[in-house]
Amino acid sequence: MLRYGQQRAEFGAGVTGRKDLSGVSGVSGSTGAGPVQSVDRAVAILEILARDGEAGVTEVARELDVHKSTASRLLAALDRRELVTQDAARGKFRLGVGLVRLAGAARQKLDVVQESRPVCRALAQEVGETVNLAILSGRDALYLDQVAGPAALSPHNWAGQRIPLHATSDGKVLLAYLPEAELKERLTPPLARFTDRTITDVAEFGKLLAEVRRRGFATAVEELEAGLTAIAAPVRNAEGTVIASISASGPSFRIPADRIPALAAAVRRAAAQASRRLGWAGQAAGPAGRLAR
Repeated sequence: MLRYGQQRAEFGAGVTGRKDLSGVSGVSGSTGAGPVQSVDRAVAILEILARDGEAGVTEVARELDVHKSTASRLLAALDRRELVTQDAARGKFRLGVGLVRLAGAARQKLDVVQESRPVCRALAQEVGETVNLAILSGRDALYLDQVAGPAALSPHNWAGQRIPLHATSDGKVLLAYLPEAELKERLTPPLARFTDRTITDVAEFGKLLAEVRRRGFATAVEELEAGLTAIAAPVRNAEGTVIASISASGPSFRIPADRIPALAAAVRRAAAQASRRLGWAGQAAGPAGRLAR
């Protein structure tokens, strides 16, 4: 069996071309490794198992050029996270189901962007405003994609950025379909105030989010930024679970109150179209409709 350092470039790891890991500071022998080195070794183990299918503690230790006790501790940590699993009879380790869960979550996000992008482009052209795609990420909304409409001169690029849930239309949509326990976890006071219109009283959100579910869209009129109005609607997967939101936003002078109903209808149509592209064919889920994390 080749040493791990000789194979690592084939797996696209960060030490491409390195012949032997034993020459790297802190990697050889049985001495303790720092957090970064431990992570590097743990990833190396996953790559070894991906390449060979299975391996024992001795094989892993030999390839990483570390003491068996170090290899055993790393494997035990990965096993606790179900990233590897051990065959009790043979003592060999192989990749675990935890990786399947992680891959599924990553694939879901990639699928959402891929399937929603043409819809977002069409919506941006239709309404002339900036269109964003967002998902729930901890206590924030995370923007995955953005398309600027023809009326947007120099829009701020939100893609890759996190925004507060309570002060945005996307955030309200993502909150609206959470189970009560999860909602309380993500909507804990004090809520930051960004403008005079930001809703900071947690008690107000029960009625507000019920209205979001009833109407099928959320609005944020100058709640995050003065002069900015946004409308968002939920995107569902094949099971009807809300996994994202699509929003259209622009300056308030271009989105006055009397334009909101038409813009909301367009955003809802786009979100429904994105949902259909993701396999959803049913009716909208009710208040108990669960939002994927």
